[in-house]
Amino acid sequence: MAVTKAEHPPAFTPEQLQAVRGTLMSPRRLKTEVLAGLVVALALIPEAIAFSIIAGVDPRIGLFASFTMAVTIAFVGGRPAMISAATGAIALVIAPLVKSHGVDYFVAAVILAGIFQIILGLSGVAKLMRFIPRSVMVGFVNALAILIFMSQVPELLGVPWLVYPLVALGLVIVFGLPKLTKAVPAPLVAIVVLTLITVFAAVAVPTVGDKGDLPDSLPTLFIPNVPFSLETLQIIFPFALAMAFVGLLESLMTAKLVDDVTDTRSHKTREAWGQGVANIVTGFFGGMGGCAMIGQTMINVKASGARTRISTFLAGVFLLILVVVLGDVVSVIPMAALVAVMIFVSVATFDWHSIQPRTLKMMPKSETMVMVATVIGTVATHNLAIGVGVGVIVAMVLFARRVAHFVTVERTVKTIGGHETATYVVDGELFFASSNDLYTQFEYALDPEHVVIDMHASHLWDASTIAALDAITEKYHHHGKDVKIVGLNDASTLMRERLGGKLGASH
Repeated sequence: MAVTKAEHPPAFTPEQLQAVRGTLMSPRRLKTEVLAGLVVALALIPEAIAFSIIAGVDPRIGLFASFTMAVTIAFVGGRPAMISAATGAIALVIAPLVKSHGVDYFVAAVILAGIFQIILGLSGVAKLMRFIPRSVMVGFVNALAILIFMSQVPELLGVPWLVYPLVALGLVIVFGLPKLTKAVPAPLVAIVVLTLITVFAAVAVPTVGDKGDLPDSLPTLFIPNVPFSLETLQIIFPFALAMAFVGLLESLMTAKLVDDVTDTRSHKTREAWGQGVANIVTGFFGGMGGCAMIGQTMINVKASGARTRISTFLAGVFLLILVVVLGDVVSVIPMAALVAVMIFVSVATFDWHSIQPRTLKMMPKSETMVMVATVIGTVATHNLAIGVGVGVIVAMVLFARRVAHFVTVERTVKTIGGHETATYVVDGELFFASSNDLYTQFEYALDPEHVVIDMHASHLWDASTIAALDAITEKYHHHGKDVKIVGLNDASTLMRERLGGKLGASH
């Protein structure tokens, strides 16, 4: 008997799962988004307070920043379900300005950083993401997982012994519950269960309230009281520029990671300028600015299963409601519950496949070196932007070194037109790394009076190569020999005609 296709309706595609309208019409999917937003909001509170302390500002500034960033990016961002809020990286960049000039200059720098991000986004900076190798991405993910875990270690030191069994119970819930049911996010269940245990058992353990006072009013419009002058610009410019670059790098890297997790594509250019808009809005509400938060994003996407902008928007809304309206309830949540959730996120984020012996044996050593360099750079500085920069530089150096060895030079000596002639066939891409070795591949003293350098199998990429060819021909002339360069393609010929003989001595 034939089975019709109607008996098994097709599942939603990853792109359809991101649709807001479709989610609003599906109670099951909407429930997932709502609960995910609630879990993220609960996880954001202690982190926002902690980042405020790092930046040297009142906890209200970090909490309000997380609210305005999340709500704004839900509308203008290019990566559905990604969470943006106050972050440690931004706090580290901006902290010296708070210490030296106060909150008003700090907020002015946040607004200027947002303007820079819009300019960078519209100018296509997001397209540079294609130049970040996969090994750097893997290192970024692994380093982030390590940093997330390390950030929880202080919460486990010098605390009452009851914290440890509570964290253990929380870990059992977040790791074990999904194997039984995914109807409710496991992190939310862990937070509720541990909170009820500590409240009804009157257990004295560190709570969210111990991190700082929660605000009791809504954020209001804030205009920084700074002189509108060139001197002010000189003060805030370097901090704003650093914040813009760090924020964009972390946000675009996180967006790329979420693309992989959800099997969808994001609009990176929109995300770039959207981060700028969110920071400007945050600045005018007196917030500390921020960027994408990979830890909370992984809670939202990986642990809770959210896929749309609804969860991002609700994370901000729930955060405001929790700290302003339900502050007394939130303040009794034990930190042990949030530590368990973040450890789970750390384990889930780490790419365990990348360090398996079989993988390490199979991967080129250069790829592993890039990954390790990214991890070390990030963990050592506690700055994801610096770590990625280190990884990219190492990848560039190793790539240039590898490509440089692909150039080959073959020498033959024949009689051509009655003259003994040495012919060199150069094969490969010639740029600064390979052209330096090219100079040493010729027998200047031993060659006959006529030399031909055949370049039909090569391409000239930069001025270093032109300078190397000039040095080669000059050295042959110094030995009283005639040298001809033939076989250049059109682009290489144009470059040599434009630069040849005009770069000075190189050897």
